[in-house]
Amino acid sequence: MYAAILAGGVGTRLWPRSRRSLPKQFADITGSGQTMIQATVSRIAHLVTPDRTFILTGEQYRSLAAQQIPALPAANILVEPSGRSTAPAIGLACIHLRKRDPDAVIAILHADHVFGDEAHYCTILQQAEIAAQAGYLAILGAEPEFPHTGYGYIKRSHSALTIPGDWPVFGVERFLEKPDLATAQRFLSEGGYYWNVGNFISRVDLLLGEFERQLPELYAGLLRIEAALDTDQATPVLQEVWPTLPNISIDHGIMEGAGQVAVVPLDAGWNDVGSWDTLETLRPADEQGNCLVQGDSVFIASRGNIISGGNRIIALVGVDNLVVVDTGDALLIGHKEQIQQVKQVVDELQNRDRLDLL
Repeated sequence: MYAAILAGGVGTRLWPRSRRSLPKQFADITGSGQTMIQATVSRIAHLVTPDRTFILTGEQYRSLAAQQIPALPAANILVEPSGRSTAPAIGLACIHLRKRDPDAVIAILHADHVFGDEAHYCTILQQAEIAAQAGYLAILGAEPEFPHTGYGYIKRSHSALTIPGDWPVFGVERFLEKPDLATAQRFLSEGGYYWNVGNFISRVDLLLGEFERQLPELYAGLLRIEAALDTDQATPVLQEVWPTLPNISIDHGIMEGAGQVAVVPLDAGWNDVGSWDTLETLRPADEQGNCLVQGDSVFIASRGNIISGGNRIIALVGVDNLVVVDTGDALLIGHKEQIQQVKQVVDELQNRDRLDLL
């Protein structure tokens, strides 16, 4: 199995720890001692060696990827000339892999995901590989822990598919957009629904076959890029073709219309770390529910706070449910229920031309 790790994006909802110069995937957001992309590569290290691992990112992050994953061959850092959606990026990985190993199975992963039970996650990845070898486009579906309205859902078939292995694999009846609360509650009460983790596992030939069938314009562009690989025209052709490719996600462009799609249920404490308030599910809290992600702190008559500090001690007195992030040059303080509005802070800094803080 090969792995292609999506590592683009800036992660503005995790400002000020996540910046354009050091986005969340290249930062230690969770306080683990590793950056998020380092943790992703380490998580699968016994399944996928560095020479079989690709990282997809922007040109400005090529050196960061090389520095943080030194065992990765330089040719395995695939640069997207500009930010587009996931289908073009995944297609780019697939044509590189088809040239190297046409019969390969590829796992599409994300650099900014966290799994509490990493051993179980890897076991399920192996089960998904078996499903992929059997001719399915496999996707991981996390057992929903509560009626989340910020995730897409997957509805599985009633009966398991006949696929070897120790873990059940189901057909996919349909993909569902992010629901309202009442709909999410219904999903949980009915059962058979999973959060869409966005990890896809497939034979590369089958996945590219779906590109050709469902996204012929994108596939034609990929063929032009593929023909120039390993020549002196590789970069110019990529730069020319890339802006013309349809800007569409793999979910909408491929998975929703694919023929044989399977979901492998996963119960491994998945978290996509999309905003600061999600971190309290990853780090232990004290008796008052305060969560210290990084740094040092003192809590007096304070409950339910999240702290990501640095060299200075952070003391809270008589406050509840705050997020405090201190990076030395910037200090973020916000209520947990409104902390996703940090993107508005980033927009305001942009308006003020404070590029040094972005």
